[in-house]
Amino acid sequence: MIQNAEDIANLSESVELECKLANGRDGKGGLPGKTFWETYSAFANTNGGTLLLGVKENKDHTFEVVGVQNIQKVLDELWTSVANVEIISCNLLRDENVQVLTIDSKEIIKIVIPRASRYEKPVHRTTNPIEWTYQRLHSSDVKCSKETVRRMLAEQLEDSRDDKLLENFTMADVDLETLRSYRQIYINRDASNERNRYEDIEFLRSIGAWKKDRKTGLEGLTIAGLLMFGKLMSIQEEFPNYMLDYQERAEAKTEARWIDRISLDGTWSGNLFDFYTRVIRKLTIDLKIPFQLKGDQRQDTTPVHDALREALVNTIVHADYSGKASVLIVKRPDMFGFRNPGLMRISIEQAVSGYEHDCRNEKLHQMFHFIGLGERAGSGIPNIFKWWGANHWRPPYLHEKLEPYDQTLFELRMVDLISEDIIVEMQRLFGEQFNSLNNTARLILATAYSEQTVTHARLKEISDTHNYDLSQTLHKLVQDRMLSSNGYGQGTVYFLPNQTLVTPDDVFGATVTHNNEVVTHNGETVKYGGLWVSSGGMGVSSGGYVVDGLAYPIFDSIGSLSDELTESLHAMAKPVIDSKRFPKTEFRTIVKNLCVEKYLTLAVLAELLNRTEDYIRKDILNPMVEEEELLRAFPKTPNDPRQAYTSTKV
Repeated sequence: MIQNAEDIANLSESVELECKLANGRDGKGGLPGKTFWETYSAFANTNGGTLLLGVKENKDHTFEVVGVQNIQKVLDELWTSVANVEIISCNLLRDENVQVLTIDSKEIIKIVIPRASRYEKPVHRTTNPIEWTYQRLHSSDVKCSKETVRRMLAEQLEDSRDDKLLENFTMADVDLETLRSYRQIYINRDASNERNRYEDIEFLRSIGAWKKDRKTGLEGLTIAGLLMFGKLMSIQEEFPNYMLDYQERAEAKTEARWIDRISLDGTWSGNLFDFYTRVIRKLTIDLKIPFQLKGDQRQDTTPVHDALREALVNTIVHADYSGKASVLIVKRPDMFGFRNPGLMRISIEQAVSGYEHDCRNEKLHQMFHFIGLGERAGSGIPNIFKWWGANHWRPPYLHEKLEPYDQTLFELRMVDLISEDIIVEMQRLFGEQFNSLNNTARLILATAYSEQTVTHARLKEISDTHNYDLSQTLHKLVQDRMLSSNGYGQGTVYFLPNQTLVTPDDVFGATVTHNNEVVTHNGETVKYGGLWVSSGGMGVSSGGYVVDGLAYPIFDSIGSLSDELTESLHAMAKPVIDSKRFPKTEFRTIVKNLCVEKYLTLAVLAELLNRTEDYIRKDILNPMVEEEELLRAFPKTPNDPRQAYTSTKV
């Protein structure tokens, strides 16, 4: 809740936020042009967000209340424009979404933009969705690719993506052994069912795997039938990016080599039902089953078995098989991970609460349900949370990623909220400082340790602490250098200073391992466990912070520089600061000198040089990287929120 200027300052850490001035062309108030509608589109097509008009964003990403001069003029323009389909395709706003707030005697406008339903997406500027559709990535409005827009349009039009009749796909494309296995399970569940007497084609038709077009007379497999029972080559004819992958790893590391794997290696059918039956055995084979009776029958499953079955079916039936990410299942000693291509059709909050059901592949879901697998009517995810909670483990983590491809991830960690092992590790890292923290701060650090990163949204799932108090605690932990952060607004992620963040290509972040190497210089400890420390103890000194594998430390804020280094860098940058028009060649030389034997982030360079981040990135850094004058800290993932730059030889 926004009540004062302090709340405004803290918003960047707690909500999906964009702030704009709304001065208008004449300086007397007005919507901020096309950028307003780009942000509206981006929020609507992602997870919604809050727009504040009359608030200025400073260079250090803090916020300052400026106010809107003519409130009524801006409101009239907003309501007129949002109803005009030539300006924006969809009006998501209701009266309760728009508020006028008074902060320090200045009026601002708060606009809460909801997440659009799939029937409303893509939300786009003008009447051209292909060219003017945006999504929110970190804290930026990013134009969607044509492929992404086409997928949104397909989702809008098709309630179930898998009911389509595939011309010229016949019984020759079916793996008969898979079909026999499925039918046997069907018989075992209900031997008297009429379907058991059907021939194969009639049976497939009765469960949604076969279809006939009454107008044309054409008949054949549906998409669901092909995916569930088809041969691999036939499936990949229709879905070139189709990929299934199960990996079992002996260690809790993202990069750890698998010790057991199921992939599309040609040794089995490659269809979804076969994948399910093979994977579920491996997921559950070593689960302990306590002796329990129900009536006079021993129970051979536990809530964990139920959760894993539901999670695996859920991953399969909600996948977008036209997407580029694979279906990936990971089993590790500390967790089970499930990844499917495609974003969710409903919000995460709706999925967890169970209020709404919108399956991407309804026929596939139906086929699993016919043999006793897969909850219906939106109860699957809530039941997984309930079953997992029966063991008092950390709540499951359901989230979406846009990089490098659209994907939905579901992590089931077999870790207590704050286990004794984690407490011991936190005490080793932080000493008495950890013992003096309140329970919320301990939970934040424990989550950052066990899940590698933590966000405000994730903390809301596992803590009942008020949003404002969460923000304040996060801010204090960063100030005390017990946490580091990257990004701002909805892109802010927090992590322990000696952790290495996963890249956008990684999924199921590792349980962090710590490098306890001790490095000394002139008799003083300068590196411990991946942290650069001063003689005063653990923290960040003139060495910035270190990521394993990088030759130099990363500086992600001016505050992380020593006074001596700050003075030196300001002296180098002074010629640029003193001149509004500085020759680009000489500008690049100064940037190269600034980055010698250190990694500087875009934010640090922009502040040192008194130029906008957009200009520094597009006109200076990107060309210098292309010409190999600068090197990125994370070259494989240019959009990594930690990205920083160092010089090649000067």
